[in-house]
Amino acid sequence: MDQNEEVGLEERLKSALWLAIGKIVDEETLKLGVNATPQFIGALTELVWTQIENVSQDLESFAKHAGRSTINASDVMLLTRRNEGLESILRAFIDQQRGEASAGSPVAESD
Repeated sequence: MDQNEEVGLEERLKSALWLAIGKIVDEETLKLGVNATPQFIGALTELVWTQIENVSQDLESFAKHAGRSTINASDVMLLTRRNEGLESILRAFIDQQRGEASAGSPVAESD
């Protein structure tokens, strides 16, 4: 993929993110009876985009440090280590998926 294609892909992803965030904000503002400006939605989109970039870089680093080229559940759990609430939600989800997978196809194992 050349640089122009990468830029185009990033712009399409940001547009999709802006649309999704805009829909969520619209739903919530209707419930609360308040208004949100397009500038607010744009700023929130940039904030979320930056967080996604940071998380993806951390996950890639964890996998690389473990000698893997693929991110797995253990990398995600390592990322959540400072957020006990999120960690417990994800741990329950992973345990549920592994329970369901015991009857079917396997879920990626933690290291």
